[in-house]
Amino acid sequence: MPVQTVPVERMLSLLSQPHSSGQIPVVDVRSPGEFAHAHIPGAHHLPLFTDEERAIVGTLYHKQGRRAAIRAGLDFFGPKMRNITEQAEAILQQYPDRESILLYCWRGGMRSKAIAWLLDLMGYSIYLLEGGYKAFRNAVLQLFSLPLPLVLVGGYTGSGKTRILEALREQGVPVISLEHLARHRGSAFGDLGMPLQPSQEMFENLLAMEIHRLLQLPNIQETGIWMEDESQRIGDLVIPNALWQQMRKAPLYFLEVPFEKRLQQIVSEYGIYDRGLIEAAIRRISKRLGGVATRQALDHLQAGEIQACFDILLRYYDKLYLKSLHQRDVDVPVRHVPAENASEQQIIAWLKQAHILVS
Repeated sequence: MPVQTVPVERMLSLLSQPHSSGQIPVVDVRSPGEFAHAHIPGAHHLPLFTDEERAIVGTLYHKQGRRAAIRAGLDFFGPKMRNITEQAEAILQQYPDRESILLYCWRGGMRSKAIAWLLDLMGYSIYLLEGGYKAFRNAVLQLFSLPLPLVLVGGYTGSGKTRILEALREQGVPVISLEHLARHRGSAFGDLGMPLQPSQEMFENLLAMEIHRLLQLPNIQETGIWMEDESQRIGDLVIPNALWQQMRKAPLYFLEVPFEKRLQQIVSEYGIYDRGLIEAAIRRISKRLGGVATRQALDHLQAGEIQACFDILLRYYDKLYLKSLHQRDVDVPVRHVPAENASEQQIIAWLKQAHILVS
């Protein structure tokens, strides 16, 4: 069977399928550095060249031309061929269809074609991503500009927005957790207890795949895609501007939770961390917090008065969030959710009912 090319749209559909029902492996053959920076979510890694080998081949291509680069590439490729076939076989063993594999490199050029030739020789059914990773990235950026049926859950810091969204997800509501994808909880303290954030490019890839997956669901325009009302920056990452502009115009359900209840939540969530880490986070926002408030917060922290420390910080974040509320599109109403004495399940029932009535 000849090697076939697959457009990005088809590849996205394949990745959206359950692992057990017809999905075939998508394999990235770029160098380790390229893959570590960003790749198609769900892709396996089977590099043709190391980072150093790729640099050598690239330099030869620019200085001496295509043929010189290919000859050098063959020197690297030849000794690896057996190992590449064994790695491909190990990947294929994880899938129901153990004979088909989809490959990509940067632009669908020499690297993916070289491995395609080898695996085709072994008798596998080989597909190449048309346009390679570059075509996927173009599709990612275009996806954020599509009109999306977004619904936001908002509220001051400590309102329990993340828990509500997770409970909605468990009940089958389409939810995207921006903080989960960004590996950060949003504030200066949001990296405490979290793994390292992905690159901006990888964050966008993960986010785009989640959006694409949810857009395939029936009745998605009616149910909506639910997210937390975030600031555009989440740690070191930025929500793509095209998506951010849509979020500012999306319906917002604001959880009304009293200050004292939110303060207790914040103390229980962040007060467990090392005092040095908390101090470093306070110092990162000291210019915006102000000299007096910073000194007071640090004095309380050093005295072990965690609640008093976070009282100052929570009032600071409340002012920031209130400012962002005033910057929303005035034509989109903010619906306030009476969450003071309501249970989590009552809040969820209210949200679902309210959205049905207004959508």
